[in-house]
Order: sequence, then C-alpha cells, then structure tokens
Amino acid sequence: MTPTLMWGLAGFALVSSITPGPNNLMLMASGANFGLKRTLPHMAGVSLGFGLMVLLLGLGLTGLFAVAPWLYAVIRWAGAAYLVYLAYRIAVSSSIGQGKTGAKPMTFLQAAAFQWVNPKAWAMAVGAVAAYASTDHLAANVALVAFIFMIVNAPAVSIWAAFGVGVRRWLDRPVALRAFNLSMAALLLLSLAPMLTSHAPTAPQVGVQTRR
Repeated sequence: MTPTLMWGLAGFALVSSITPGPNNLMLMASGANFGLKRTLPHMAGVSLGFGLMVLLLGLGLTGLFAVAPWLYAVIRWAGAAYLVYLAYRIAVSSSIGQGKTGAKPMTFLQAAAFQWVNPKAWAMAVGAVAAYASTDHLAANVALVAFIFMIVNAPAVSIWAAFGVGVRRWLDRPVALRAFNLSMAALLLLSLAPMLTSHAPTAPQVGVQTRR
C-alpha cells in the first residue's frame, strides 16, 4: 500500500469512526454513567473487536453469506434484539456509577462481539477492505487496513466516552440523568433502521487499486 493510500485510509477511518453510531452512543452513555476508567474495557473492545472484524471479512468471511444468506438474517435480527436490550439497560440506569437495576458497563468481550451485529461496523469494514486492500499480498494489505483502523479508532471512540464524562456534572440531578439516558436509548433504537432494512453484504471486490 502506497503512502498516499495509507493517508487516505487513515482519513476514511477517522471520519467513519468519529461520526455518530451505536458504538459511540453507547460509549457516551457509559462515560456519563460509569466514568472513563470503567468504560476503558468497552473502548478497547470496540477498537480491537472492529480490527478483528476487518481482518476476517477481508480474508473472505463475507463469502459465507453468499452461500448462506439466511445466516445474515439471523445475525441481523439477533443484533436488533440485542440493541433493544442495550437501549433498555441505558434507559433504566438511574444513578451515576451504578443503577438501581444493577446496570454495569459493557465488558471487553461484549463490546468486541457487538461489532458483528452493528450495521455501521459492517458498512465501515466492507467499505475499507473493498477500497484499500489490493489483491497483491492480500493478507498483508488486509492486516494493514485492520491495524490502521484500530490505531485511528481508539482516539476517535475515546472522544465520545470523554464527552460522556464531561456531562456527568450536569447529570447529578435524577431528572437530568433520566432525560439523558432516555435520549441515548431512543437514539440507539433509531440506529436500528439501517440494520432492519439492510441486505447481506457481498464479498468485497478487493484490488480496486492497481499498481501503475
């Protein structure tokens, strides 16, 4: 991969990682409710889990959906159900640091697994591999795409968690915290729209760049 393509990929990774989506909304809610330190495993799970997703998709996992499209439907509806559950957990969090319902921040493994049911993560991963991983030395190029995304994604998602921490002082009143959590839950439910209308992704057509 040429330096020009690497810079282009870094820019794509930054823009796609820092814009609103299920990951960032949940990180902001976690930062507000549990603080930055307790949100660190969640942040690490997003960055490393997405990097692994890019790697596996780039090495051909999307071909599985071509022969078993029903599998993507299962993942899509399971993901929708899980997002509803996460929205509920956010909505019922009633006190900063610990909810009366025993709410806890998302763990590393939960955050990593969530990438596979996140519609924005699918679009980002398939788009990155298709645009930036050439067929020459495919495995190495896919690994580089995954690595650059992990490096760029980490500070991008940190901003959302930090923003949530920043608004904690405004949420010391139960009414304010309740309104914030309900808003985050509603936005998370709205993010279901692209998931429920999406189709199974096709295998990325890698190699769109050719050496000249």
